[in-house]
Amino acid sequence: MRSQRQLRVGEEIRHAIAEAIQRGDVPWQNNFSPKSVITVTEVQMSPDLKNAHVFIMPLGGIQIAETVRALNDVAHFFKHYLAKHIQLRFIPQLTFKPDTSFEYAAKIDALIEKGKKK
Repeated sequence: MRSQRQLRVGEEIRHAIAEAIQRGDVPWQNNFSPKSVITVTEVQMSPDLKNAHVFIMPLGGIQIAETVRALNDVAHFFKHYLAKHIQLRFIPQLTFKPDTSFEYAAKIDALIEKGKKK
């Protein structure tokens, strides 16, 4: 169970990262340019608030592996960005991961539909 502080800090970080991506402030490396809108779906904070797992999903699931790799390459940029925009004692170490909750929900829906047909 996550504490209220973990949830609140995670939501602040999610909002700040999403804003930076939307405004185009991200200095992409290795000639990467996203082919679709990137959605930051959730940020899960560790209990000590020093690590954050940032779950992302490109619109339509296009280029998901490349997008995650590119975001992890510029994680240091987001750490500096968060230091300027959020008041925290420690800026967490960021790890970007693909959000698989949509795929999981689709599997559950398919199982429910399969059960209804029987």
